[in-house]
Amino acid sequence: MESIQTIVIGQQEVHIEDIVHIARREHCLILDSSPAFVEHIQAGALFLERLLKTDGVIYGVTTGYGDSCTTHVPLHQVDDLPRQLYTFHGCGMGAIFDPEATRAILAARLVSLTKGFSGVRYALLEQIESFLQHDILPLIPEEGSVGASGDLTPLSYVAAALAGERNVHFDGEIKPTQEVLAKLELAPLPLKPKEGLAIMNGTAVMTALACIAFKRAEYLAQVATRITALTSIAMQGNAFHFDEVLFSAKPHPGQGRIANRLRDDLNYQPKNQHQYARLQDRYSLRCAPHVIGVLQDSLPWLRQFIENELNSANDNPIIDPIGEQVLHGGHFYGGHIAFAMDSLKTAVANIADLMDRQLACIADPKMNQGLPANLSGASSERRPLNHGFKAVQIAVSAWTAEALKNTLPASIFSRSTECHNQDKVSMGTISARDCLRVLQLTEQVASACLLASIQAVELRCKQLGTPAHDLPPALQQTMADIREFSPFLSEDRALERELPDLTSRIQQRSLRFYED
Repeated sequence: MESIQTIVIGQQEVHIEDIVHIARREHCLILDSSPAFVEHIQAGALFLERLLKTDGVIYGVTTGYGDSCTTHVPLHQVDDLPRQLYTFHGCGMGAIFDPEATRAILAARLVSLTKGFSGVRYALLEQIESFLQHDILPLIPEEGSVGASGDLTPLSYVAAALAGERNVHFDGEIKPTQEVLAKLELAPLPLKPKEGLAIMNGTAVMTALACIAFKRAEYLAQVATRITALTSIAMQGNAFHFDEVLFSAKPHPGQGRIANRLRDDLNYQPKNQHQYARLQDRYSLRCAPHVIGVLQDSLPWLRQFIENELNSANDNPIIDPIGEQVLHGGHFYGGHIAFAMDSLKTAVANIADLMDRQLACIADPKMNQGLPANLSGASSERRPLNHGFKAVQIAVSAWTAEALKNTLPASIFSRSTECHNQDKVSMGTISARDCLRVLQLTEQVASACLLASIQAVELRCKQLGTPAHDLPPALQQTMADIREFSPFLSEDRALERELPDLTSRIQQRSLRFYED
């Protein structure tokens, strides 16, 4: 059996792909155990211990939290403060994050704590490592974060679980954390001063979700491009629209990459464009590289925003053990992730809209260049009874409308909260959750459009008497992959299993499209 690759989490930079691999249990996380790294982490905790003995006033250690920072906590009660913090924040609502998202959250929080600016013990990092290695997953509600002071409420469920409280998902069941730890011969970790705040007062939830969203969106650009190529074949479209010289005149690199993929898919050679049925195809074909290209061109700066946040110390206060300072700031503010996710969901929803328009073209006999209405594959005798992709096209319109509705930026809805201490907040976690919902809807649109465009190509080949093996090789491969589990729709059947199956394959990136 092939061994699972390991990702060492320490002082080196971590990438989006690392978090996603860990989240999907494709790679195993290992914490750096070198003496130098252990010393690097322990330095912050030791500095706080010394400061506590000499100064006695440290935010979140000997004071209350947020607007309660003026409340002094007696030294004999300091050890109780972290538990109080994650206890009163146990008010999350909504669905529980799925296992993939939960693993990503744990990994993202661990990466931030390894920067050595959070004043935590190495033992806390080891506890998170153990949770990931044994797949002990805190039950984290999705709702309750305004994205500053970080993801306080959802991350309180992480803090509580590390300390042995609340429930976790383990071995396919929901069980008390204490019971799971005992079974694995692991001990709960009562949190030291500052450790509750260090876990909770950061952007791990929104950043983890952003990592997952980024990879799904990156792949979705490929799916939409392949659907465009298939639709162009079905519509007898003008491949000249993707000419290399044409795109050199407007040199957005991502847009150009989409056009290049389409040229390869269509086996395009510069020819007389007047050979095509239409000199200019409808925008949903002609402008497809421009629509998908917006997402493709956004990926580099989205990566920069997400990976900078991922590899940052984003709690408060920041502990500087070398300069022996406690620095109070606002690194918990998730503005970069909020902006990235609000932007990403808009680019993705536009792709849903593009595919929806393409499906409308190939399904409508007024526009589809002689294909059967609704792409029905029924024989002439059975055609009056069959409706092909009629209902699917309606569903695609519904999914697209919902995706577009969710593009309203969440970051503009900042609310003043917590006695007006948190009077400007990022809403980054809501932005990220919205983005994942838009992705889910758009992936559903893609699954439907992929089935429909393949149906349309096969109908066109049958109409023209052209064998499918005369199609460009890349398109043949996609069609063969889909037909392994979804046969040609010759007689109406419910697609309620095939559509979710294909959507899942898209989300798992199990279909191969492009190598570049």
